Amino acid sequence: MKKTAIAATLCAGLALTACTTTEKVNVMQPGDRAMTCAQLKDEFARLDTVKRDADSDKGVNAANVAAVLFFWPAAAGNYLNARDAERLVSERRTHLMTYYNEKQCDNPANANLTFQVPSFLLEPIATGE
Repeated sequence: MKKTAIAATLCAGLALTACTTTEKVNVMQPGDRAMTCAQLKDEFARLDTVKRDADSDKGVNAANVAAVLFFWPAAAGNYLNARDAERLVSERRTHLMTYYNEKQCDNPANANLTFQVPSFLLEPIATGE
């Protein structure tokens, strides 16, 4: 009885850790246009980290092996979740590159260039209107 309870607890713990969680990013976020070149570069670095995490979630890792052994649809879900996260990262990068190029961030003189966006333009975005 005690061995069964221990085995059940271990299996439950393994099943709970069998799913990966890849961060999903919003393609367009309030304040994107107002970001400085330095902030854009920081966001690109963060997106690279999210993409690396998604790549590792698609490969062979402990969560995916456990998913295949105990509940194979979870492995497919992990893969699709990671693929969706990669697509969102790519779309966000493309969206931000528009502002990066618009601000000519490759030009060192524009490193701290900012655009003043009137707050009345940002309010509908913040409230979701």
